Order: sequence, then structure tokens, then C-alpha cells
Amino acid sequence: MNFNVGSTDRVIRIVVGLGLIGATLGGFIGAWGWIGVVPVLTGTFRFCPAYLPFGISTCSMKK
Repeated sequence: MNFNVGSTDRVIRIVVGLGLIGATLGGFIGAWGWIGVVPVLTGTFRFCPAYLPFGISTCSMKK
């Protein structure tokens, strides 16, 4: 599996995902906040399946 999630994208995904999960656990938003698990997982594994059909990669190019 090739990585397609870069460093900045990875940090943003994890922070937003944890924020959604935390807001759900805190009772600020409904159960839909559990969708935060998806960005946490894609950030952790550095792979986003939604990027594949479009050929998107936020990883830096190695020369």
C-alpha cells in the first residue's frame, strides 16, 4: 500500500477526528460525531481510499 496522506494533512485529520469524537463523548454533538473515527484512521495509516480514484496525494515528492 502506498501512502497518499502527507504530514500536514495527517495532523489535520487526526486533530479534527479526535475533536469530533471528543465532542460526541462530551455531549456537544450527536452520534454522527463518531464519523471522526474515519479521519483518525486515515491519518494514522497515512492512506485515504477516497484519494485513489482522483490520483490525489498530499505526500511530498522525493527527488
